[in-house]
Amino acid sequence: MVEAARQAARQIAPAGAALALDRVSSGYGAVSIVTDVSLSVGAGEIVALLGKNGMGKTTLLKTVLGMVTLRGGAVTVGGQALAGLTPAKLNALGVGYAPQEQPLFQDLSIRDNLRLAVPSDRMLPEALERLFGHFPFLKDRLAQRAGTLSGGEQKMLILGRALMLRPRLLLIDEISEGVQPSMVERLRGVLEAERASGVSMLVVEQHVAFALALADRYAVLKLGEIVDSGPARAPDAQARVIDHLAV
Repeated sequence: MVEAARQAARQIAPAGAALALDRVSSGYGAVSIVTDVSLSVGAGEIVALLGKNGMGKTTLLKTVLGMVTLRGGAVTVGGQALAGLTPAKLNALGVGYAPQEQPLFQDLSIRDNLRLAVPSDRMLPEALERLFGHFPFLKDRLAQRAGTLSGGEQKMLILGRALMLRPRLLLIDEISEGVQPSMVERLRGVLEAERASGVSMLVVEQHVAFALALADRYAVLKLGEIVDSGPARAPDAQARVIDHLAV
């Protein structure tokens, strides 16, 4: 079954993919976490990567970002090989990242947290105005300390910061975790709007209904390997994913 899932992931890989992983393996020290993963995200496509905690989902994202050493296979972003790409180069290629862990400076203002996303203050006003279109509540709260926001509001700020430079490829890790259902729907609306503008996304999630409603395709990662994949709108997609998460 695992080999069939790998083959399916390769066969549905679109030409000119925004992100392409070919037999990728990675890990920490002597421990292998990700094994022989092949996956791609096409232009303007959302792919949901699903799986329980500890299955290697975050490690895979960090491998794409060059934060975890690539041990085997190849990663290409916008047609360019990952090898040798610096964080600045990834940024220039239009890669945005919204991590699971809270990467905010809690004692800094919302404005200062957002300011960190742009290389020049000259770019800040335009980037903020675009962001207010997605998250209008931020406009009148720029001076507020980030640490005083609710958990859901902090998630919005994390996503907002990743969107500041108009990424072409967005990597998102558990954006719905700990967020109220009403805010989950707001986040979904933002991501759908970004996809409509041509942004490609790899979305790591455990919230199955949210992920499948958002995504075009899904893949399930178990113990570092893709064990299932397919169209997110397939009639049996949710049942298949839940079966994998149950064991």
